[in-house]
Amino acid sequence: MALPFRGSSGPGGRFNPRFNRQPEPEHRINERVRALQVRLVGENVTVGIYPIHEALKIAQQLELDLVEISPNADPPVCKAIDYKKFLYEKKRKEKEMKANAKQSEVKEVRFTPGTDDHDFDFKAKHAEKFLKEGNKVKAYVQFKGRAIMFKERGELVLLKFAERLADSGQPESLPKLEGKRMFLMLTPKTAKKKKESD
Repeated sequence: MALPFRGSSGPGGRFNPRFNRQPEPEHRINERVRALQVRLVGENVTVGIYPIHEALKIAQQLELDLVEISPNADPPVCKAIDYKKFLYEKKRKEKEMKANAKQSEVKEVRFTPGTDDHDFDFKAKHAEKFLKEGNKVKAYVQFKGRAIMFKERGELVLLKFAERLADSGQPESLPKLEGKRMFLMLTPKTAKKKKESD
């Protein structure tokens, strides 16, 4: 009795789709576009409505892909583009957006009215690193019990901190007292320069 041919099939001779399934593209491209006619757009093309076979022919002549970018339009909108390049640019933009989202993190640095010089320097170095990475820094002085009487001392600590980090960040406002905490927010200077150049 002949054994069933297995080939790339799975256990028991059954077809295993894992081996043959191609990843579905994000958009319908080329022959996958189902519409009978499409609105063609793109560089070096005459924008207009074309039968699908004509739109495909134009894209092929330009050595580009026909990509359906607005499937719900009537007729669907297709663009003649280099699809691989399009996906690469899309991923690059998504990466940039993630990087920019990361920049808006707020890092906290805590002091007391009696913070000594060694501790101050250590925290200032950390804050400088945070600012250079594009994060905001929220520095605050925590007052416990009667220490609230020394709020001027807390203010001096924060102003000294802002002065120390003047090259990396700038204060959004003067130190503010909220309950038993006085805080100061610093914004990275590099991020501001970048925004101005955009």
